[in-house]
Amino acid sequence: MKPAILGCIIEHFTMNKPIISEQSASTGHTIDENDSDVVKKIKELLDSKVRPAVAMDGGDIIFDKYNEGVVFLQMQGACQGCPSSTATLKMGIENMLKHYIPEVREVRPVEV
Repeated sequence: MKPAILGCIIEHFTMNKPIISEQSASTGHTIDENDSDVVKKIKELLDSKVRPAVAMDGGDIIFDKYNEGVVFLQMQGACQGCPSSTATLKMGIENMLKHYIPEVREVRPVEV
């Protein structure tokens, strides 16, 4: 785990990214009454199980959209551009969402 964290830190500084993001931190995903039941479940799981764990590593994860079984998520903060973020998305978040929501087939990152 140490090399992955060090890799994220080095990559962050070599890309001249700011140390502190000027974006305001989001406290959760807004659940819209027009959201489908699947989207509501995804947002609830992200807010209750995923975001707290990702925040402990200095990152955040934002729901972008859900389309025909594919969930699109945006990694932010320390997780954005981190080499291990793809593994986190695929092995961690994707497996968890598939477990709780059978309609989910895949999770893909959204590049900013």
